Amino acid sequence: MTLMGFLLLLLIAAICGGIGQSLAGYDLGGCLVSIIVGFIGAYIGTWIAAKFGLPPIFEVSIQGQSFPVVWAVIGSAVFTAVIALLRRAFTGK
Repeated sequence: MTLMGFLLLLLIAAICGGIGQSLAGYDLGGCLVSIIVGFIGAYIGTWIAAKFGLPPIFEVSIQGQSFPVVWAVIGSAVFTAVIALLRRAFTGK
C-alpha cells in the first residue's frame, strides 16, 4: 500500500469514527481518537454483521484493502456508547 492509499484509509476511518461518535452523542477526543475509534468500529461492526449473517452494505476498496463504511459507523457508535456508559459508571458524571 502506498502512502497516499494509507492516508486515504486513515481519512475514511476518521470520518466513520467521527460520525459514530456523533450518533452515540459522546465525544472521546480529537482526530487521532476518531481514527482509532473508526478502526475499532470497523472491527466491531463487521463482527456484529458476521454474527447476524448480514452482508457488507457499503465497502470502500483502496488498493486492495476494503473498508466497511456502514459497519464501521455502526461499530463506532456502539463502541463509543459502551465507553460512555463505562466512564459514567466509574466516574459518576
